[in-house]
Amino acid sequence: MDHSPNDNGTTHFGFRQVPKAEKQKLVGQVFTSVARKYDLMNDLMSLGIHRAWKRYFVATCQVKPGDRVLDLAGGTGDIAALLHPRVGPTGQIVLGDINAGMLTVGRDRLTDRGLVAGLEYVQCNAEKLPFPDGSFDLVTIAFGLRNVTDKDAALREMQRVVRVGGQVRVLEFSEVRAGWFRPVYDFHSFKVLPKLGQLFAGDAASYQYLAESIRKHPPQEELKAMMEAAGLARCGYVNLSGGIVAVHTGYRI
Repeated sequence: MDHSPNDNGTTHFGFRQVPKAEKQKLVGQVFTSVARKYDLMNDLMSLGIHRAWKRYFVATCQVKPGDRVLDLAGGTGDIAALLHPRVGPTGQIVLGDINAGMLTVGRDRLTDRGLVAGLEYVQCNAEKLPFPDGSFDLVTIAFGLRNVTDKDAALREMQRVVRVGGQVRVLEFSEVRAGWFRPVYDFHSFKVLPKLGQLFAGDAASYQYLAESIRKHPPQEELKAMMEAAGLARCGYVNLSGGIVAVHTGYRI
């Protein structure tokens, strides 16, 4: 299956084909709609397992006190909160998100938890990052890459803004490995999830899109090849929960 934007000026928004210029706006509407209920829905979607995935993702990052980290699609603040003690009082975390609603929710949540020092919030597009070359020790993106229109451009930008020797890490839904589990997973995604979205957030359509966007995202080996094509080296991945999600890692050399 081709997961890249088409040459005819259209790309996928879930299972629909839309003009490339429209996808960013449509994704923005989804995340503005779900921002306030996003964490609750993640718990319902993953039975709470997303928290363990995120903890593993951060625990295995190459990061040390004093580092400067860019967390893209970081609107909920989950990854930043986990990274904060690891970069310490001399480190800095920049939360980047294209969606102002998500960024506001994340900032409010982190501030409520007393996490203020060393955090910066930037509304930005992952395809055109407003940062100099080599300005971060680590770049992370968790559950955000599949919503980017031009994933190749975003990966090139991540490679550009990380320093030589620095690490780029992607946590994303991927391709389930066990054949027997796929029908169960599909039933949950397409039958249960939109109903949960309607029940808890009054919004079935956005959660239908989220389920569809997972299926359109490049599977493990394809994303690894995309990271290599973006100029990253020593690329690899680890499957979690049987490939429901995968952690991808690459380095700038």
